[in-house]
Amino acid sequence: MARDMGPVLKRCRSLGIEPQVLGIDKKSNRTRRGGRKLSEYGMQLREKQKAKFIYGVLEKPFRNNYERAQKIKTGTVGDNMLMLLELRLDNVVYRLGYGRTRKESRQIVDHKHILVNGKCVNIPSYLVKPGDVISVREKSKDLQRYKDIMESEGSRLVPAWLQANHDDLSGKVLELPKRDQIDVPVNATLIVELYSK
Repeated sequence: MARDMGPVLKRCRSLGIEPQVLGIDKKSNRTRRGGRKLSEYGMQLREKQKAKFIYGVLEKPFRNNYERAQKIKTGTVGDNMLMLLELRLDNVVYRLGYGRTRKESRQIVDHKHILVNGKCVNIPSYLVKPGDVISVREKSKDLQRYKDIMESEGSRLVPAWLQANHDDLSGKVLELPKRDQIDVPVNATLIVELYSK
């Protein structure tokens, strides 16, 4: 399985992302600014790289999401693409606060700690739907990992399209996320322009 194993803070700096967007509680030295002015293509490519890096998705699944977003009749393609990325199971686990970062949430899903509507799902890219109940498996609830996460992440704000029950380590998808509820610093229009060339 291909994974991005590079230094995270360095990548954040090169893409102009604050590490807090990824759930990392460190400061990025943003002193290195300037350099050449980016071309239109360069800006589009950077936005795509930002989105892929934030959500931890490689090119092929990212492209598949774009194609799926094109088939949705309502909304713009860019907003639909971000909505599909938000509905990935690993991202929902992160948004509910049961993983400190999306990478950790992906590992939690991989290790079969997560149930969707009472069934074990270990596919991080699984798309949840409104009404789905996501919970941590009974056997896993007593693990020290979740006690540590709840201590550090319990105060994290859960988006309005999700409902979290931290006592039971579960949550529910209330509705599809709208663009103004997705707080990632990505200009989806530029990504659509890049793919539609």
